[in-house]
Amino acid sequence: MSIDLPPDFARWLALREPADVAARSTELVDKLRAALPGHGGPLVVHDLGTGTGSLGRWLAPLLPGAQHWILYDQDPDLLARARAGMPAAASDGAPVTVETRQGDLTRLTAAELADAALVTASALLDMLTAEELDHLVAACAEARCPALFLISVTGTVRLTPADPLDDQVAAAFNTHQRRTVGGRRLLGPDAVDACAAAFARHGADVERRPSPWLLGPERAALAAEWFTGWLDAAREERVELTARTGEYERRRLAEAETGRLGVLVGHVDLLALPR
Repeated sequence: MSIDLPPDFARWLALREPADVAARSTELVDKLRAALPGHGGPLVVHDLGTGTGSLGRWLAPLLPGAQHWILYDQDPDLLARARAGMPAAASDGAPVTVETRQGDLTRLTAAELADAALVTASALLDMLTAEELDHLVAACAEARCPALFLISVTGTVRLTPADPLDDQVAAAFNTHQRRTVGGRRLLGPDAVDACAAAFARHGADVERRPSPWLLGPERAALAAEWFTGWLDAAREERVELTARTGEYERRRLAEAETGRLGVLVGHVDLLALPR
């Protein structure tokens, strides 16, 4: 899998990090902690599509004892940022060590995950195809390691105040999320259901929790940035929306700038535990 990232992708990841932190399910982390093995060696965590390392910065302090994180991404600059930003210790003072691996995470095998106590990812599943997701789930299941996949889009968007164009833009955006790129048909908002079904076929216990972004005046910059990308993708999918959404765009961005735009972006967190 190769994804063309915009040049300011690291800035986008930094902008969204506080919203991701606020949204992620700590309840699923509590369930994960209870299921993790207790042994003398470090807890080995494979973090897929790590970006700038937001998930590791959040999750490592919530897990017990010594940890070794293996960070995967295709972008060496993002991996360098992620490595530099990882905490040096867990909340109990135990050491956290880090290594990075650049490459195609969709080709991971159970053998490569043999040491894993956990496989995790954030905002990744929607960018996979059904075949890539099935391959990843099969590798986790064969390695018999838990998987914690966070902040996966559901396609649900609610803006306040409401506007008649909201539903049309949302429908076009969701179709864009399911587009075919380089011969790869992306799962988009269907990814969580596909992931849960795949783990169930392998006999894993699956739990889900909602993890929506709730963007108000305190996250006005993220609301504006998100809205611009959301509308641009919808216009790319349905070109006729471009001529119809000029005033809509200006009004929504003005509402965001003045703190009057409320945004709910639906996400789901998923935990799969081998039986």
